[in-house]
Amino acid sequence: ERYKPKKFVPAKFRPGQVVEGFMGIDGGSTSTKAVLLDKDKRILVKCYQLSKGNPIEDTMDMFRNLRQQVEEQGATLRILGMGTTGYAKDILRDVLNADAAIVETVAHTEASLHFYPDADVICDVGGQDIKLIILQDGRVKDFKLNTQCSAGNGYFLQSTCTGFGYEVTQFADLAFNAKAMPMFGYGCAVFMQSDIVDFQRQGWKPEEILAGLANVLPKNIWLYVSQIPNLASLGRTFVLQGGTQHNLAAVKAQVDFIESRFRDKGVKPNVIVHEHCGESGAIGAAIEANRLWKMGRQTSFIGLDAVDKISYVTHRSEDTRCYFCKNKCLRTFIDVKLMPGVPVENIGFKTSKIPIAEGTKRLIVNNSCDRGLVEDVNAMREIKKGMDSVKDANPNMAEVAAKMVFKPAKPPFVADAPPRYAFTAGQKARVAAMKRRASLRIGIPRVLNQYTCNPMFSAYFEALGIPAENLVYSDYTSEELYKAGAKRGSIDPCFPSKVGIPHVHNLLYVHHKKKPLDVIFFPMIDDLPSDLVNAQSHRACPTVTATPAATKAAFIKESDLFKEMGVEFLDPLINCGKPVLFERQMYETFRDILGLSPEENQRASQEAMKGMERFTEGILRKQGREILRKLEAEDGIGIVLLARPYHNDPGLNHDILEEFQKLGYPVLTQASLPIDDEIIWGFFGEEVRAGVIKHPMDITDAWKNSYSENTSQKVWAAKYTARHPNLVALELSSFKCGHDAPIYTVVEETVTKSGTPYFSFKDIDENKPSGSIRIRVETISYFLKRYREDMVARKRKEAEIDIKLAEFEARLRSELGVTPFPATESAGVEREQLQAV
Repeated sequence: ERYKPKKFVPAKFRPGQVVEGFMGIDGGSTSTKAVLLDKDKRILVKCYQLSKGNPIEDTMDMFRNLRQQVEEQGATLRILGMGTTGYAKDILRDVLNADAAIVETVAHTEASLHFYPDADVICDVGGQDIKLIILQDGRVKDFKLNTQCSAGNGYFLQSTCTGFGYEVTQFADLAFNAKAMPMFGYGCAVFMQSDIVDFQRQGWKPEEILAGLANVLPKNIWLYVSQIPNLASLGRTFVLQGGTQHNLAAVKAQVDFIESRFRDKGVKPNVIVHEHCGESGAIGAAIEANRLWKMGRQTSFIGLDAVDKISYVTHRSEDTRCYFCKNKCLRTFIDVKLMPGVPVENIGFKTSKIPIAEGTKRLIVNNSCDRGLVEDVNAMREIKKGMDSVKDANPNMAEVAAKMVFKPAKPPFVADAPPRYAFTAGQKARVAAMKRRASLRIGIPRVLNQYTCNPMFSAYFEALGIPAENLVYSDYTSEELYKAGAKRGSIDPCFPSKVGIPHVHNLLYVHHKKKPLDVIFFPMIDDLPSDLVNAQSHRACPTVTATPAATKAAFIKESDLFKEMGVEFLDPLINCGKPVLFERQMYETFRDILGLSPEENQRASQEAMKGMERFTEGILRKQGREILRKLEAEDGIGIVLLARPYHNDPGLNHDILEEFQKLGYPVLTQASLPIDDEIIWGFFGEEVRAGVIKHPMDITDAWKNSYSENTSQKVWAAKYTARHPNLVALELSSFKCGHDAPIYTVVEETVTKSGTPYFSFKDIDENKPSGSIRIRVETISYFLKRYREDMVARKRKEAEIDIKLAEFEARLRSELGVTPFPATESAGVEREQLQAV
């Protein structure tokens, strides 16, 4: 009874009363929910129904229901704002001209925090999905979502119950009356269904099977979907939401499981069932509409009468297929007929194969990108032009770095002149090797720390006379490239290392076949260039360092494919962070191949260091300065990517950064953060003077074990981000990254202790969960908008206070007859006089 939701009592209205409110619609996968809030966010009326399979029809039913609850008391309903959420949020927003369409994570967060401000974790078990939302400072810190499997969620429990011939409302009573229950293994619903059949054969009764399914639900939530066994690390207050929480058997199982994870922790969890658990998403959507109204926004909602007269037809055939990109999506057109007088605007359908009736609004769904939202090629070009304009105004430095790091370095030519005479075999071999430089083709895998150090190698080779076009890079990582080359085996759980083999495969079987390569150069980079001070070392990750050797083994384990294809594979150990060692190692590697003299090798090595400086300072940090200046001038928000350099590879970062760029957020990499003295001493000077650190580029205050350069760079960039008011942090990390795992807490706490937002995408691997990424990006974008609104409001308020203080000072001076002193020591005397007054 403790967890049984309180019975909701709808508000009472007076005959003739005009009820003003905000409506929220949650168009879920198996049910549709709606609520009406007043101006103080109190729930007036609400409704809930299982989906009929069409979100527009379901929503029209919701409107009729809410309207009836108001009008049957003689009152009139007036909608001040409209918000949508759920999987149908975008369709409903377009049909209804709603004021807001917010992602489910945000809606559930808003609903939870409105009723339970101290919530740490929200567990939403819906019909088709399970969402775990982890909160910090009133924002979504992280969330887990089952994207591909039903995993014993609400609809699975419901269908099993009805399959036994019972109503879902009887589930809890049946389960509680069971004397025993079978033990299900948690995981995929397909296997659980198989277990049900097996248990029936063994003689287990329906009520016992239902009890077993309720019992395994929390294991599916916490061990299968979230994979978070240590619940106590998330906080103390857990809020259970979603329609499944009406099932008290499922609730009891969750409460028991959560409490069991707190034993021996010295604290007891506070588990709360949201009093409006089934409608929490709709409540969040209505709260957002209320917030926008309070900010002065007038609703764009089409009106109650217009909703009642909506009709529509759908089209899905080869005539709806999109050809604006390689995906060629088979789209669905929804032509919505609105009542006369409601403005209809259809842009981008002038050349449609399917005519649009007058007064009809066309919506397009099942498109994978924005270009699929129109049919007319000119409209598509306008969309692309707009997207390009946004991207140009908000540079993605990860994309810039990924392209520019492999561009020609264009260093001065420093090679020796060919000897005029060659008498010995050695001299003749050197002359032949020097002449060969102009035609030598070197293949370089576009992977790992090449994303840091490639400007060194390209400058070195070009300075010796190897044409830039003869430095042949493998293609950028893609699903096709990975699948083509991954058949030779995997090196490590780390996805960036796994792609080493596919990239060499790409060089051999794509580029070499087009035009033969002479050499594949895949150096084992042992340490990296660094601006950090007082670090223990600047080593590369040992897994990354060893990947070239492991890759080579994959191609010679049965026969030497390099030899058979006439390609020499070079994987020397190279110290990019130590110029003297770099010079010696490159000489030893290429002395005979290029016919090097020690002198020209030294000159080329010096050009390599200059090439690295030109790339870092002349390209990355130069653009970084411009981005920061613009953000500061416009009160904008920029995202700092806390990641390893090879996460600049679009195939490794899954284009996540481009999604933020399209939303209007510039992205800076760690290497693009400017380190001008006035900037870093402004951020860290006080700590240096206090003796906390020795230099602004020192991280020993946050991380003592500073031997891994890419790890240390993450920590330093986190410190930088925390101190800049216009920057927020986005951490990317690959699955099973042994060097990132120890600093997860360090990086997060460094950022969040300053009040700066921190978000993350961890455990990235070869799979691209597009649905989860989209939800996460939308969630982060929402909170960044709110963060910027607060930042601008705070600055406006501070400016108003400064003006009032200046006016008060001027008035006080006038009353006391005090004239302003020049900015000298006497100014301090004057200040003391005013303070005394």
